[in-house]
Amino acid sequence: MSTNTNRGAITTSTQGSTLADILERVLDKGIVIAGDISISVGSTELLNIRIRLLISSVDKAKEIGINWWESDPYLNSQTHTLLATNQQLQERLASLETELQSLKALNPNNHQNAGDY
Repeated sequence: MSTNTNRGAITTSTQGSTLADILERVLDKGIVIAGDISISVGSTELLNIRIRLLISSVDKAKEIGINWWESDPYLNSQTHTLLATNQQLQERLASLETELQSLKALNPNNHQNAGDY
């Protein structure tokens, strides 16, 4: 006569799963954590904090339309080049504006009559 020693055992979906398996499943499907924190004194709300967290793989994020990191200049490999170019353009613009102001100051009549045509 044989007896089954696992008769009362309950199997779960995570039984035998490693941390890597669970992480792969979370990144594949994604997980959203949301919460609100509210601090009130009496009936007056002093502070309200909304927390939203999405954990997913890059592929899953792109699939649902989230790709802000692709256009963020601080996460781009060309950040330093873009910042240097921006600084040069700002300096050129300031120089041109100074030159334009000095030209207007030399010949104020041309500036006033330019709109008379």
